[in-house]
Amino acid sequence: MAVGKSKRPTKKGGKKKIVDPFTKKDWYDVKAPGLFTKRVFSKSPCTRSAGTRLASDSLKGRVFEVNLADLNLDEDQGFRKMKLIVEEVQGKNLLTNFYGMDFTRDKLCSLIKKWKTLVEAHADVKTTDGYTIRMFCLGFTKKRNNQVKKTCYAQSAQIRQIRKKMVQIMSEEAAKSDLKDLVAKIIPRSVGIEIEKACYGIYPLQDVFIRKVKILKSPKFDLTRLMELHEGGEDSGRKVATADEGAVATLEGAGGRL
Repeated sequence: MAVGKSKRPTKKGGKKKIVDPFTKKDWYDVKAPGLFTKRVFSKSPCTRSAGTRLASDSLKGRVFEVNLADLNLDEDQGFRKMKLIVEEVQGKNLLTNFYGMDFTRDKLCSLIKKWKTLVEAHADVKTTDGYTIRMFCLGFTKKRNNQVKKTCYAQSAQIRQIRKKMVQIMSEEAAKSDLKDLVAKIIPRSVGIEIEKACYGIYPLQDVFIRKVKILKSPKFDLTRLMELHEGGEDSGRKVATADEGAVATLEGAGGRL
């Protein structure tokens, strides 16, 4: 035996105690803003606070992507995906705010058809409450009334004019709305219908949508404004009527249209 070597037996391959990581985690309810019908739409786990590491720090800034059909309990709105970001932690509730919107892949593919011109535009706009947003719009040409020709292609000059109108209307709508009102306009396609009306004299359009919204810059966090967005109980959300619904209203007993 070598001189000075320890005679004590050494442990080799000692088993480490396996601990389930979820025993150290808590579950939080994720709450959507009052704009949507279903308020608590998900749960999220997070490791409990320990030492200088707080659970709220790791929860703030989480982004959830959820289908609008699940938020508004309406299958017809299933082609929109909403992004919501956690801005505040209150007990076991995570208060979220709007962070973006996108279309599903199958909806985009179903819109594209032959014999038509696709017109796309995007604009960086600023809302009244200080959010800088990038909005992407798309639309398709359609046949004029009594048109016999199979194709309805727009000329490049007409495309430029339509694109200019799209950017102008998106900027105007954002400039006179805060973030909550702008989202309420985008969901029922009211901005798209406004663009269709404005571009009718240049070339008739159909299927005009705001297909994507990205938040580029947010103002300084304001808890009061976030609480106003979340005010009300569980059922405070209201179903947003689509632009096509209720286009013609009737008076009871009047027997005529408004």
